[in-house]
Amino acid sequence: MKRKFFFFDIDGTLAVGQPGKQYIPDSTKEAIEKLKQAGHFVAIATGRSYAMAVDHMKELGFKNMVSDGGNGITIDEKLIEIKPLDYQKCLNLIDECIEKNYIWAFSPDNTQRRLAPDNRFYDFTHDIYMKTEVQEGLNPRDFDQIYKVYVACFAPEEEKLESLKQLPWCRFHKEYIFVEPGDKSVGIKAMVDYFNGDYSDVVVFGDEKNDLSMFQDEWTSIAMGNAIDELKAKATYVTDACDQDGIYNACKHFKWID
Repeated sequence: MKRKFFFFDIDGTLAVGQPGKQYIPDSTKEAIEKLKQAGHFVAIATGRSYAMAVDHMKELGFKNMVSDGGNGITIDEKLIEIKPLDYQKCLNLIDECIEKNYIWAFSPDNTQRRLAPDNRFYDFTHDIYMKTEVQEGLNPRDFDQIYKVYVACFAPEEEKLESLKQLPWCRFHKEYIFVEPGDKSVGIKAMVDYFNGDYSDVVVFGDEKNDLSMFQDEWTSIAMGNAIDELKAKATYVTDACDQDGIYNACKHFKWID
């Protein structure tokens, strides 16, 4: 069989349960191992930053990863590249937050931290997803790159930020939004290009809204049985739920494994 490139979302696709209390079903582990033995390429595709995802990647038994919402590429455990957000657009957003008294923070580098000008971000969100470091007099223009911006507000307050419309963003928590890259297909294509592969040999698995970008007509897209309806509508094939042997059953259905 011709070598294929498999990309798996983590939460709700590979892993069952909430972050910190997750497990991978035995059938999923078996399917991935059989794919490797058959010579196929397997990778994680996540919106998480490299710094926040690299240990998880290794724990899950992978060496390859699309991270940072499509802007990060890791091959054979080596970080190939991470592209930051559009610098000027980020500055425009932070300037608007300051003008309109929105609480903000940002990540200037590939680490498990974000910088904030005061304690308001943590006081508002009580978030421990990553460490929030307070720097008095913080000026984003003192940094050369910006990888993520965080704005603390309840929906739909973010709609009042005009500059936000020029950037990709999402909301995973009710207390704040992530301004971060959001097109996993960019990283998938970059990784396949690295190996001079064919996009038609790509297979992606996903379940949530942030997986919509990687469900492309150019390749095979598989939605988990627990996926949102919008993703199922774009899928080439809908398999069973992640905790009901969904990945294993899909691989058997397409005869990628015995």
